[in-house]
Amino acid sequence: MPCGVTLILDIDNTLSTKHELVYTTICVNVYTCIHSLVLRSAPPRSRFYSVKCTPSVQYGIRPSPRQTSHLSPIPLAGNPVLLIRMSRASEYENDSKLSIKYYGEREEALGRAVLHLTAVEISLDVDADRDGVVEKNNANKGSWTWGPKGHGAILLVNCDSERLFKKKLDSEQNYVSRVSDLKDMSLMVLRTRGPAKLPEGYKLAMHISQGDAESVRVFRSSLDKNLFYKYFVNDYPLVLSREVLSQEVPYLGEAAEARFYVEGLRFSDLDFNGLISIHLSLLEPISSGFPETPIFTDTVVFRVAPWIMTPNTLKPVEVFVCSTSDNYQFLKTMKGLVAKCGYKLKICHEYLNRGDRWMQDELEFGYIDSPHQRFPVVLDSPRDGELNEFPYDELLGPDFGYVTRVADRKDVSSLDSFGNLEVSPPVTVNGKHYPLGRIIIGVAFPTATKGRNMTKVVQDFLWAQKVQKPIALFSDWLLVGHVDEFMTFVPAPDRKGFRLLLASPDAGYKLFRGLQSDGHGQAKLFEGLKDEEAVTVDEILKDEVLQAENNYVQSCIDWNRDVLKRELGLDEEDIIDLPILFKLQRHECEYRAAAYYPDMVNMIVLGKELGIPKPFGPRVNGRCALEAEMLSLMGRLGLTCTFVDDFASYHKLLGEVHCGSNVRREAFDFKWWHLEM
Repeated sequence: MPCGVTLILDIDNTLSTKHELVYTTICVNVYTCIHSLVLRSAPPRSRFYSVKCTPSVQYGIRPSPRQTSHLSPIPLAGNPVLLIRMSRASEYENDSKLSIKYYGEREEALGRAVLHLTAVEISLDVDADRDGVVEKNNANKGSWTWGPKGHGAILLVNCDSERLFKKKLDSEQNYVSRVSDLKDMSLMVLRTRGPAKLPEGYKLAMHISQGDAESVRVFRSSLDKNLFYKYFVNDYPLVLSREVLSQEVPYLGEAAEARFYVEGLRFSDLDFNGLISIHLSLLEPISSGFPETPIFTDTVVFRVAPWIMTPNTLKPVEVFVCSTSDNYQFLKTMKGLVAKCGYKLKICHEYLNRGDRWMQDELEFGYIDSPHQRFPVVLDSPRDGELNEFPYDELLGPDFGYVTRVADRKDVSSLDSFGNLEVSPPVTVNGKHYPLGRIIIGVAFPTATKGRNMTKVVQDFLWAQKVQKPIALFSDWLLVGHVDEFMTFVPAPDRKGFRLLLASPDAGYKLFRGLQSDGHGQAKLFEGLKDEEAVTVDEILKDEVLQAENNYVQSCIDWNRDVLKRELGLDEEDIIDLPILFKLQRHECEYRAAAYYPDMVNMIVLGKELGIPKPFGPRVNGRCALEAEMLSLMGRLGLTCTFVDDFASYHKLLGEVHCGSNVRREAFDFKWWHLEM
């Protein structure tokens, strides 16, 4: 049954010589009711009444009278209500009638009230069942719920750019720049059925609230009924915006549809829950000089699609690295690795990066999704190094979106670089399923009175996306302060489908003690590296300061280990410890840790191929013991290791392979709106 309400629009209160009142009434949507008080039109001394109507009119009386026929006089007792319905839309204005005849004590006729009825079907429709089709008058279109059986329409933030030159986000211009831009918007359809035109003075208005106007814009297709898809941008005038909260829209009459395109302007955030309502009202004229009154309003609700990160377990699409004057060997190995895997490699050359090699720190890849459209969106960090312009200038384009959060420069620290932003594979925690994984960020220790934190505007944005509930780890103990310095995820053929890799000084010391006990105490780290003093296994194990520093580092990692096990639902069997030592360095009156030798956990994951920082560990029988351990640990998972020499060009600058690269990956098959929230 169609939804809607029906109300009296206009009343002619002139009493004729035969005591007849004439009412002109419009019904909005068939099968919905007018509630009319019988006493309202009754002449004085009325004691009885009877009702009759034309065939398309249906009515009932509450409370029900005892008479079997409403044509016979009915006692006018209490306060009876007529429930009036129309079974079909009108072909022309006032094509149906209902009359109430009033009688006195002796059933003599005293007068009559006549309703002239016009039935109009009006519905504002969206894809409320999320199947990519705008269905007619879905009963749930005015609300939004999560889950596979949920309902409510979905809206994309139009954050790509159809312009190839002088780029500008489509959401930042108040016109349709190209017809292709419409596919990034959500279709909304106004459907009408009824007479060719509305009664004199009545009109339809579309409107939004002042609050929602900051987040949405609506365009209309031109009124050419012969074309559903227009070819010129002028065919799509702006209807609603920040400046225009309400605008009259055409009633096309008869059986017709008007197509509207709804554009999202911003993502959910601390001050915006992502829900938007658009209303369509039928307005009734009261009298000259007074505003029209809404007598019927239809409402649809959209939720803005969240920005979604992609974990290491998803298939890569393309790899990004920088070319600098000193990273030839790194770049050569990366080219070979990416070519071997069959993915695209995009190199940001020095004239673009201006010496900034930290591709991971500048940006994070994600995507947005709806039943009708999906495209990648890059999140630009507030770090704003020399790569600052790269995400906007080189990545933004048709069907490639861009979003950033601007922070006060005094609030930005190293923890705002996106080596400090990761996401887990899908997990289940205490029966709660996270099919899109969980975002992981690094912050200061919870009880610290001072320390570096990821800036609030970025954290607020990540939390507001809702679908990848963030986890905060303690990373401020590190000199650079990024979570990718001590953890990552790799795919696995068993258990949860992945393993968490953690840097482990304990595992490092265990390996070195094993070498010493096997008679390899004189084997050297860093042997053959230019400008680097080699150090033996014996010297490492004898260094009590280094041991104390790594005991501290291990305690920090263990604290994070417990958090990750709890928040990701992991067992010890889901974690692999990698033998990595750290060394404390003085920074701003405090000591913080950096990797002692290349940090093997800071790797790039390309399917079953791993690009791992070459550790330059002690060589035993011509083979690096650290590399051998990694090959053994990763080989059990069916993963292949390629060791990348990043010592001079990245490690000495406090970064590694992951810091110097980035990967855009395919989206999840899982639809975010199916989440049980």
